[in-house]
Amino acid sequence: MKVTIYDVAKEANVSIATVSKVINNTGRIGEKTKRKVLDVMEQLDYQPNMMASALMGKQTKTIGLLIPDLANPFFSELARSIEDRAHEFGYNLVICSTDYQTEKENKYLALLKRKSVDGFILASGFEDLKKVEELVKEDVPVAIVARDLPMFSINTVALDDFMGGYLAASHLIELGHQNIGVIARDVWSNRERLRGFKQALEESNLEFSQEFEYINEISHVEPGKNMTTKYLKGKKPPTAIFACNDLLAIGAIQAVKAQGMSVPEDISVVGFDNTLIATIVEPPLTTVAQPIQHMGREVLDLIISMIKGEKKEKMRLTLLPSLVTRNSTAINRNKDLKEKLENL
Repeated sequence: MKVTIYDVAKEANVSIATVSKVINNTGRIGEKTKRKVLDVMEQLDYQPNMMASALMGKQTKTIGLLIPDLANPFFSELARSIEDRAHEFGYNLVICSTDYQTEKENKYLALLKRKSVDGFILASGFEDLKKVEELVKEDVPVAIVARDLPMFSINTVALDDFMGGYLAASHLIELGHQNIGVIARDVWSNRERLRGFKQALEESNLEFSQEFEYINEISHVEPGKNMTTKYLKGKKPPTAIFACNDLLAIGAIQAVKAQGMSVPEDISVVGFDNTLIATIVEPPLTTVAQPIQHMGREVLDLIISMIKGEKKEKMRLTLLPSLVTRNSTAINRNKDLKEKLENL
């Protein structure tokens, strides 16, 4: 049974008006009483009805953004884009980094609800779909960015990740690479990129010959380095690597160099996202570009429309990726890379 404001008031032995003032941070409430009410709310797992507050004109001009990893340049650039757009509308953005952990997702959702944010933006990597379903059923303003959840009627701004993987593979195939390693994490976006990658191989009558496995760690430089090292020590080292984000790609470049080889002369590397670091790594990284700025503006516009009650129908926008060619890929001239590695 859903906990109500009446339950909180009864348990805290205060009036409903006092609980309301604590929730909305209005009026003069003693610190001891405020702390008592907040403790009871946490104990009972009470979630204020955000939509009801909004209808009563109690908007806080604040939007909660939950992202999996603020240290990943893609998510930091996306957050900045959303924040800049929110500022144009006079809204503040509260950013929470969940580290792909459902426990943190639930914690931050509960916290932001208690803060009476006007809406939520959930970025790729949000794993607790039951919580998403709860938000939809509660008719809370919520939008998804950088992934798709077709099972829900929800505002969405996603990338065609399948096409992104397809573009990466097609580029490497055109350069004569047939034996390509992939570095990916077992999350929705990476699974779609891998699916597109395999489709391009299949259309060129090529097999995915590497012994592939998803990495378990968060997609930073070190896992990319470790997986590439594992590929290079395998029975048939790849002549190219496709990494499902730019950080993993940088790890791949570091691993190639650590083996006494070079990029792209010995091994080509393709990343994904086209973040700032793709332009400053050596060599500059060929990567699949996401329209990060466009993505951030679109999802913010959708959530603002919901908060203002302007749009009742849900929008699902799918943006297209593009390939940005730099110096980390080249024509394959290494037919027997294993022999070359053994001679180093």
